[in-house]
Amino acid sequence: MKETDRTEINRRQFMRKSACASLGATGMVSTLAHLSLLNSALANQVTLAGDYKALVCIFLFGGMDSNNMLVPKTGHPARTDYDNARGILAIPNGTLATINPDNTTDPYGLHPDLSPMADLFNAGELAFVANTGSLAYPLASRDDFINETVPLPPQLFSHSDQQVQWQSSIPDKPFQSGWGGRIADIINGSYNDLSEVSMCISLGGLNEFQVSQSGGIVQYAATTSGAISLSGYGTNYQNALNTDGSYKTSTTGQRLKAYEDIMRHTHDHLFEEGYNKVVRRARESEATVNGALVEAAASGVDFDAMFMNADTKLGDQLKMVSRLIAGRNCLGNRRQIFFCSQGGFDTHSDQNGDLSNLYLELGNGMKAFSDTLSALGVNDRVLTCTHSDFTRTLTPNGEDFNSSGSDHAWGGHQVVMGGPVNGKNIYGTFPSLAVGADNDTDRNRGRWIPSTAVDQYGAVCARWMDVESSALELIFPNLGRFNDPFGATANLGFVTIP
Repeated sequence: MKETDRTEINRRQFMRKSACASLGATGMVSTLAHLSLLNSALANQVTLAGDYKALVCIFLFGGMDSNNMLVPKTGHPARTDYDNARGILAIPNGTLATINPDNTTDPYGLHPDLSPMADLFNAGELAFVANTGSLAYPLASRDDFINETVPLPPQLFSHSDQQVQWQSSIPDKPFQSGWGGRIADIINGSYNDLSEVSMCISLGGLNEFQVSQSGGIVQYAATTSGAISLSGYGTNYQNALNTDGSYKTSTTGQRLKAYEDIMRHTHDHLFEEGYNKVVRRARESEATVNGALVEAAASGVDFDAMFMNADTKLGDQLKMVSRLIAGRNCLGNRRQIFFCSQGGFDTHSDQNGDLSNLYLELGNGMKAFSDTLSALGVNDRVLTCTHSDFTRTLTPNGEDFNSSGSDHAWGGHQVVMGGPVNGKNIYGTFPSLAVGADNDTDRNRGRWIPSTAVDQYGAVCARWMDVESSALELIFPNLGRFNDPFGATANLGFVTIP
């Protein structure tokens, strides 16, 4: 074991930011010493220019039934087919939350528990991308599917496979990286030269979406409470460190000192050194994230009050994302990718009750997030998009209102939200809801062949993040197989690309 020549972790800076994060959250700055710590932490921030953009992915695990999210109303050509096929899962026309799309005269509504999203849609802050899914090649008809004349994504209708394929966008190759990670590979060096933490931050656990192709961008997993600290040393290391950052003479303090001494050495053994690098990087990121939360606390926005109606697992994740965006100067990134998730959408049974609760969590969470970003003055700089394994069959799997559900299907509708969105529109192509029709892979269930590929959907998000057109096929190598996502035929202009 030998001394490292890299800059050691600045323990005093870590303590300044950690202590200030605690004080900023409680408002209990009561001494000159504490004020000095707070000012010192904030002085280390880099003031970012207005050129800031964040992409927020919300993955809806389990296969979200978007057939009951975006619903044709009476007068829509597909309403009769919807009523006939949906059976006991059909949402009565009169209970739908009305939306008024600008780009179609066909009437639509949202599930009544998504009324907050209906408000965002009608205000121009939200749009839908219809019938999107994982594709290896475009399928012109169900004959291509039945006869397998066009290569299909492997293991269709499988949760684990389709989740990975959505996050990688390359279904015909073994998984290597995610399209969010590849965006980071392309633009991180150009926009994040002052970075203090990874461009890819996850509040929904480690994921495939943010896996870097190069390995140069390592996703940072945080919790809804903030950074993950070393356990066993007390809150903000108060049992191991004095207020000036020196080690306490207690056993706990000396144990932390010994641990940090080991981490400051390099090791000849590759596995030992690899472990050390992970720990050093985590400690450095922990200090940065805590500093960002100090900055967020000084923003004047009451995040708890903003998310009062979204006190849920998804709401807590989006609240932390909004706090990290408020603390973006401390993070130092001009481009940021966040990952959040909501589970429970595998509604094979009890769908009517379960989906209602899931939609309440989703709708209230997205509305609170949008309102908070507006209060922070950064709504125009954040694009939020949903992903899900697949949608579910249009037909139910039973006849009992309380116990029946639906099964695994394919193409589904996705949500895009934020100031950059050309809202109040439905993009892509809404499917015919006639069971057994040409866009149905099945004769009697209603499994829609996607008309928009993940590649096309993701490419629009990537261009908004300022990936050059010439680099898109490095991120989406299958993109050339599909209609140009920026052309009129694809109808995917959900954000304006300069």
